[in-house]
Amino acid sequence: MRLATITNWAYGITVALTLASGATMLAASSAQERERAVAVERQTLDHATSTIDEDVAQLSGLARQYVISGNPADLAAYRREARLLGAIEARTARIRDAGASPEELRMLHETMRWADALRDEQQTALAALQQGKRGDALAILFSPEYERELDRIQSSVERFQDRIDQRTDTALNAAIGTSRLWRGASETLLAVTGLLFLFVLYFVFRRRVLHPVIKLSDVVTRLAAQDYAAEPPMLQQVDEIGDMSQALRIFRENGLARQRLEQERDADRLVRDLLSRMTQRMQSCDTTDDLRHVVERFVPEIAPQLAGRLYLFDRSRNAMVEASSWLDPVASKPEFPPLACWGLRRGIPHRPAGSRLDVPCDHIVHEGADLPDSICMPLAAQHGTLGLLYFERLAGRLADPVPEVYLRTLAENVGLALDNLQLRDALRGQALADPLTALANRRRLESVLKAELAEADRDGASISAIMLDIDHFKHFNDEYGHDAGDEVIQAVATVLKQLVRDRDLAFRHGGEEFLVLLPGVDSAHAADRAEEIRRRVAALRVWHEGRELGPVAASLGVATAPDHCPSDRLVQTADACLLQAKRAGRDRVVVAQARSGPEALAG
Repeated sequence: MRLATITNWAYGITVALTLASGATMLAASSAQERERAVAVERQTLDHATSTIDEDVAQLSGLARQYVISGNPADLAAYRREARLLGAIEARTARIRDAGASPEELRMLHETMRWADALRDEQQTALAALQQGKRGDALAILFSPEYERELDRIQSSVERFQDRIDQRTDTALNAAIGTSRLWRGASETLLAVTGLLFLFVLYFVFRRRVLHPVIKLSDVVTRLAAQDYAAEPPMLQQVDEIGDMSQALRIFRENGLARQRLEQERDADRLVRDLLSRMTQRMQSCDTTDDLRHVVERFVPEIAPQLAGRLYLFDRSRNAMVEASSWLDPVASKPEFPPLACWGLRRGIPHRPAGSRLDVPCDHIVHEGADLPDSICMPLAAQHGTLGLLYFERLAGRLADPVPEVYLRTLAENVGLALDNLQLRDALRGQALADPLTALANRRRLESVLKAELAEADRDGASISAIMLDIDHFKHFNDEYGHDAGDEVIQAVATVLKQLVRDRDLAFRHGGEEFLVLLPGVDSAHAADRAEEIRRRVAALRVWHEGRELGPVAASLGVATAPDHCPSDRLVQTADACLLQAKRAGRDRVVVAQARSGPEALAG
């Protein structure tokens, strides 16, 4: 029941009880007035009737005294008392006015007639006395008949008083009962009104209003401070307080929803900011290693509940090879063929576990039907497949999953960065590579030579150079044409590619000349490498348009810094050794002599 209804009912009942209590109080007061009236009436009647027999007896005694004494004073006293007693109507008027009933008045009138008759006898006795008949007067006033009349009057007055007493006692008892009844009813109604007031105060105001309002007040204060951890009490009562509680719950739910939206918006802004900064850093990467470091740094922050790997496509091996990883993934192999991944096959993200059933990739390591929650994001661009971003959920992480749109954006940005790097490398290769032999050109030599010489000087290490020139190259051009000469150059370049190690660098120095830099290689080993190159070139058989071009030979000069020359004179010294090999008959290796003075001397 609603508080307004309870309050209205309580107010109405209280008013009704108050009116009823007032009415009973008025009735009780009226009964008490009736009780007092009956008591006054009884007292008045008692007082009025109690003097009748006394007056009659006194009057009779005065008459007897006068007859006996003959004293005129006694006669005067008699006559004065007779005047006071008066007539019957005058003597009964007060009694009638006091409330005597007609029957009681008839009894009183009869008694008064007897008193008047007795007075007549007294008058007769007094008349006899005046006539000198004292004996007759005494006989009249002291006769037995006279005494019987006095007794009869006294008995009649007593019966009258008994009747009055009975009637007034009955009326008085009835008035007292009625008064007590109405007073009890009034007290009962007052008690009920008080109990109702206490009930309203305690059960309605205190229990249903004050206590819930105190609780709701604390909740309102905390919710006003945006402390949505404050939970309104569950009040099942259907009233205004229950409505307030329900409204506060709705307000709290809306606040929590708004807070969640703000948190999601902040998280979305944070992730987008991370993606933006990651994209900017990737655009500034110069090498794949730079890109790998950027991915390892940013991806765990963007998807903290996902471990993963970055795979790059190795075309020479036709394999996806791990380039970097984060948060220790365990469910994917570090290397696998492209066909082992359904994401790469289809060219779209692939997720074998989750809400939809799908085929697991062959590179996923799992036992039985328990598939790890993983997703493969192919990295593709205009030039085909570049790599793969692989993610798997970490065990025990309860955080909300990263929306797949972020992972798609991440994969697109990484794929675009890889494509830009490959395009940049291709452009750089075209600018720094010889188009005929695919070896580094002379422009590349200038930048690499400077860096390698500076590193060798800093580390105090040796660095060697082999200068190579194809013998009688003009003969091939003149005899077979320039295309044949190009094929000879390509064949020699192939030999250099096969013999050059990881840190070794081969360059086309110009025309039919080549240069090989050997960082960290001393003079003896450089000479051996040069001899190996000479033998391989001499073993070449080059064919052009169906015929063999004839034997191919090369002259080589070897120099080592700081053994043979200063580092800034390395190429010039190797070139001097090459000229010496040509003058000595070609098809040979000439090594620079050890330094014996401030300058390097070529042999």
